[in-house]
Amino acid sequence: MRVDEFDFDLPRQLIAERPAEPRDTARMLEVAADGLFDRQVRDLPGRLEAGDLLVVNDTRVIPARLHGKRGLAGIEIMLHQPAAEGLWRAFARPAKKLKPGDVVRFADDFAATVVTKGEAGEVEVAFDDSAGLADKLRRYGEVPLPPYIARPHGPDERDREDYQTVFARHDGAVAAPTAGLHFTPALLDALAARGVDMVRLTLHVGAGTFLPVKSETVEGHVMHAERGQLSPEVADRINAVRAAGGRIVAVGTTSLRLLESAADEDGTVRPFDGSTDIFITPGYRFRAVDLLLTNFHLPRSTLFMLVCAFSGMDRMKQAYAHAIAAGYRFYSYGDACLLHRSDKND
Repeated sequence: MRVDEFDFDLPRQLIAERPAEPRDTARMLEVAADGLFDRQVRDLPGRLEAGDLLVVNDTRVIPARLHGKRGLAGIEIMLHQPAAEGLWRAFARPAKKLKPGDVVRFADDFAATVVTKGEAGEVEVAFDDSAGLADKLRRYGEVPLPPYIARPHGPDERDREDYQTVFARHDGAVAAPTAGLHFTPALLDALAARGVDMVRLTLHVGAGTFLPVKSETVEGHVMHAERGQLSPEVADRINAVRAAGGRIVAVGTTSLRLLESAADEDGTVRPFDGSTDIFITPGYRFRAVDLLLTNFHLPRSTLFMLVCAFSGMDRMKQAYAHAIAAGYRFYSYGDACLLHRSDKND
C-alpha cells in the first residue's frame, strides 16, 4: 500500500495554535456508519450509553526538549525514550555536529555525553546527574510542542498547562495524548452521571510520533517502540464490561494502541508491562476497541492510517474533507472526532 494514498491538502490556517476554552467546547465530528454529524466534545455523554467504559491514558508530559552547546555549536536534544538509569535515546539537531564522546552542556550544572550515534539524528546520551535529572528537566527543559505549533520564542507558560491532560499522573511522555486534552472536570462528571465508567492505562508517548513516514510504501515504515502499562485490575474491568455487553471507548490512539497490543485474538485483554511498536493500517482486525475519540491527524501519518483502519479509508477521507470544508481545527490543540468502528477492511 502506497503512503501517498493517505495524503490530503490542509490549509495552514486550520492548524490550531491554542486549545479551545473551555476545553470541552471543542468541536467533535461524529463519524458513524449512517453519516457525519457535527457536535461538540461536551456532547460526548449523550453519544455514549450507560455501561460503556472510557479508557484514558494517564501519562504525563515531561519537559523533554533541551537546548545546549557542544563547544560553540548550538545543539537541540529531544528525548524520546529512557534506555537505562540516566541514559536516554534522543533526537539531536544538528546531529552531524556530534560524535560519541562529545559533551553537550545545557547549563553550568547540567550536561550530557553522547554515547552512541545512529541514523536519522538519533543518539543515546548519558546525563551527568541521573539522580537529579527530573529536577534538571523541570528547570532547563521545554514543553516538547509539535513542530507544527508556531512558537518563534519557544513554548510559553500557558503551554505548560495546556499541553497536559486532566488525567496526567505518570511522568514519561514527550508528546501529549492529545484526545485527553479535551476533558474537563465538568465533562467527567457528566459522563459519570450518564453511567459511563472510566479506567486508566499508561502509554508514554515518544517523539517518534512526530517523525514523518519517509518510505513510499506503508510496509517500508518502521515504528518506534513506546513503553506502556495496563494493570491486571484494569484488564479485568475491561473484560467484564465487554462480557456484559458494554462498549470500550478508547480516548486517543495511544490508549487504542496499548489496548490492541494487550488483546488476544478473541478480544480478551491481558495485563501489559513493556514496549509496543504496533503499527495499525487498513486491513487490521480490531480486537478490543469499539469507539475511538481522537484528534485530526497529519496527512501521510501513521495515525491517519490508524483511523482509516478503524473506520474505513473511504469514510475517513470523506470525514476529513468535510472537516476541512467546515473549518474544523486540526492537530494537537485542535478539534476531535468520535469514530465508530467499521467491520469492513477497506
